[in-house]
Amino acid sequence: MPVYLDHAATTPVLPEAIEAYTRALTEVGNPSSIHSAGQFAKRALEDAREQLAGTLGCQGIEVVLVSGGTEAINLGIKGLYWAGARRGANRILVPEGEHHATLDTVEWLQSYEGAQVEWLPLDEQGFVRVGVLERALSREPHTVALLTFLWANNEVGSIQPAERMIALAAAAGVPVHVDAVSVFGHLQVDFTGMRRRTGSKAGAGLAALSVSAHKIGGPVGAGALVLSRDATIVPLIHGGGQQRQVRSGTQDVAAASAFAVAAVSADRDRVVEAERLTALRDRLIDGVRRAVPQAVLSGPEPGSDGSADARLASNAHFTFPGCEGDSLLFLLDAAGVEVSTGSACQAGIPEPSHVLRAMGRTEDEARGALRITLGRTSTEADVDAFLAALPAAYAQASRAGLAARESALGAR
Repeated sequence: MPVYLDHAATTPVLPEAIEAYTRALTEVGNPSSIHSAGQFAKRALEDAREQLAGTLGCQGIEVVLVSGGTEAINLGIKGLYWAGARRGANRILVPEGEHHATLDTVEWLQSYEGAQVEWLPLDEQGFVRVGVLERALSREPHTVALLTFLWANNEVGSIQPAERMIALAAAAGVPVHVDAVSVFGHLQVDFTGMRRRTGSKAGAGLAALSVSAHKIGGPVGAGALVLSRDATIVPLIHGGGQQRQVRSGTQDVAAASAFAVAAVSADRDRVVEAERLTALRDRLIDGVRRAVPQAVLSGPEPGSDGSADARLASNAHFTFPGCEGDSLLFLLDAAGVEVSTGSACQAGIPEPSHVLRAMGRTEDEARGALRITLGRTSTEADVDAFLAALPAAYAQASRAGLAARESALGAR
């Protein structure tokens, strides 16, 4: 049985989520229909929505169910941008190193909708340079349509100072979209509390927050955009207007039910699981440093902010000098250990990590990356199996890398 250490890409579906999904599939009824079957489906859908709202710290009406994290991010960013453009705001503030769902969305708005994108630099640990954000917000804030950012980087695990960033935007009158896909199930998500603590109000501060089901043990193809009741947003999809005229389309009761079950489970076990995963992650980081002293940890050191962990408990990310990350991945896979080189959305594309490049790493350094991510099924035995397979894989990948470099030099 392979050792699976790529939970940030997707994590196994919980048995209880599968049960909820299949049970809902046996029921007939469109939740927009007014007959008995339709109303039964509507009750199941709204129960799921309320359960999700409870884990997200928001009201049920604020949970807009969508097809996954990518749609949620597109709806949050494009919808807020178009609303801002109507009042003459065309600037988007976005950190470098974001997930491609964000990068590609803002670049599309730049190419086709006249958006002016301002990239916020990252420091060497993957944190947004908040001083640069503050200066960007102070310069004609009325022209900023929105700020969007990852709460925690999906590759290197750096947890951003989200409330500080939101508070700065709120003070400047700028709406904010937060990509919380990486943190949901790992950190407490309290949408209403964050709005209150950061001084958010209509048109300023936290307006929208994106989450996905398959990162927490729910099904692929389900997600949500938490959208404040007072947010102004333009929809992506038009039709029946089933969800606040923001997202049209017949709602997937089965997916919503399974998503809710997974969210409740993740929220219930979040604190205990974070402690367990932190211990596993630290065991893994220490083991990599002993096995391959040349390896360089990407992102913050565990507990490096002096009071609490500044990186996700589930994330360990290293670069291995002289190696191609893909080579290491394939060698580890052959040894029965499954990891990744970065975001699953970019898997198979032989390009150095844009996140590491934004953090100041060279192209060669960025090519030698491995992301190891833990989840509910991860054990000490899994970590030990990875550490046992790593030295031989590194040695072989290093030899291959040296031979490739010598060949390249000889060809000049």
